[in-house]
Amino acid sequence: MSSTGTMAMVLAWIGTLCWPVCFWWMHRVSARQDAMLTELKDVIKQIEALSKEESDLIREVHPAVEKIEKSIEEVAEAVANGKRTRDRAQG
Repeated sequence: MSSTGTMAMVLAWIGTLCWPVCFWWMHRVSARQDAMLTELKDVIKQIEALSKEESDLIREVHPAVEKIEKSIEEVAEAVANGKRTRDRAQG
């Protein structure tokens, strides 16, 4: 064989040996991606659960907040009326 033929044969063998290494590497990358996606799905499930709990708590608290706001408005009106009545009595 000539040196060009020998070089071609060596490069062909190197190329052939690179394929299994490439497949192994891609399998490894794919396995890491799968593991990361699994972890991401778990985190998303946790976030969804926390979000649902937060939403439920807000629904429970919301009516109470409205009642408190109404009470504050009533007290503010009573104070304002009391102050007007006192100002009139003093004036």
